Amino acid sequence: MILARGKTREQTLEAVRRQLAATGRVLVSRADAELIERLQTTYPDNSCYRPANSSVVRVTMPGSAEPLPTGGSVAIVTAGTSDWAAAQEARLVAEEMGCAVEIIADVGVAGLHRLFPPLRAALARGVDVIIVAAGMDGALPSVVAGLVPLPVIGLPTSVGYGLGGNGEAALLSMLQSCAPGLTVVNIDNGVGAGASAGMIANAVAAAREARAGGAVE
Repeated sequence: MILARGKTREQTLEAVRRQLAATGRVLVSRADAELIERLQTTYPDNSCYRPANSSVVRVTMPGSAEPLPTGGSVAIVTAGTSDWAAAQEARLVAEEMGCAVEIIADVGVAGLHRLFPPLRAALARGVDVIIVAAGMDGALPSVVAGLVPLPVIGLPTSVGYGLGGNGEAALLSMLQSCAPGLTVVNIDNGVGAGASAGMIANAVAAAREARAGGAVE
């Protein structure tokens, strides 16, 4: 993972070159439009993937190995379309860690009835950890954490305006949650949410595999 913000474009491109030479794969976060264009121009034969409206880019060398599936499963829930960019950042990080990832989009508290069917389905499929991305009042992570017997990671997004705007109210709301088991990352920190979820899901998957092996013996 390379953070582009705070680096010159040349510094970022050099870091990408070194990472690709070492591993064949790299994620670049907080890339602006010019840097994305430079990456696509510099690596025209590579797979240069950027989710819509996102500042994260995945660059891979031709023939590079895909991350090995770990058996870990992550669900990402978004309150609204404005939370999509942070959710996609989290998704790419968790996928690079070998996790299967599903996104449940646009199920915020303004229409809470939309949440229950896809959440039930995700629990039935055996998801290991849930990331919940929300801006404005940031209420959705507390709701989800109060409903599920799983680790929940709150991802506040810089959606909102006026007093407490730019994600500040969402962050404080999540930190003050009454729901036990809710962990919170910083505003728009999709990388941190995805990495935390990936580690949790992979640890759960490893324990599940160990239990299954013991049962067979």
